Amino acid sequence: MLMIDIFGYVGSLIVFISFMMKDIKKLRLINTVACIIFVIYGIVKVAYPVAITNIIVVIINIVFLIRNK
Repeated sequence: MLMIDIFGYVGSLIVFISFMMKDIKKLRLINTVACIIFVIYGIVKVAYPVAITNIIVVIINIVFLIRNK
């Protein structure tokens, strides 16, 4: 197994953890970390739809975090 694949599995685990959060701010913060991992994963694996989707989710999370301070 390649190191980048392990990186992808870690990203998946973090996404699962984020969805268990009751506090929406924590959910968005943890999910943002996972999405950044998936952006890196998508770029390295040349899976641009994965990278682009997660870039958009990162932006959405950041916008909502700023709005709801």
